[in-house]
Amino acid sequence: MKEIIAFIRPSKMSATKKALDALDIPSVTAIPVLGRGNQRGLNTTLSGIDIPQKLLAQKRTMGMKFIPKRMLVIVAKDKDVDAIIGALVKANWTGYIGDGKIFVCPTDDALRVRTNETGYAAL
Repeated sequence: MKEIIAFIRPSKMSATKKALDALDIPSVTAIPVLGRGNQRGLNTTLSGIDIPQKLLAQKRTMGMKFIPKRMLVIVAKDKDVDAIIGALVKANWTGYIGDGKIFVCPTDDALRVRTNETGYAAL
């Protein structure tokens, strides 16, 4: 069992959901987050970065330390990991800085609270 943590652009959520639905991946947690990567903040000349209109109106985009992203958390069977990663990359690749990051972590166990099922049955 693996936990896949992906950071993607908010504008790519729809395409990402469609890609995961096509793989019949039923459980995904999506959380709005703020962060930055190698770009060290926002460069408004980059394509594909969503800047809230409120911030544009306030002219606060220059020197911004963090940009909006979505953090996806997926716990999956080992056999599904490569397909999920492939779908995430295909749905989110633009070729520009800020396309995102994907982390894969081992997961020892899972427990479904309602039924007390554990392991793969809990997924």
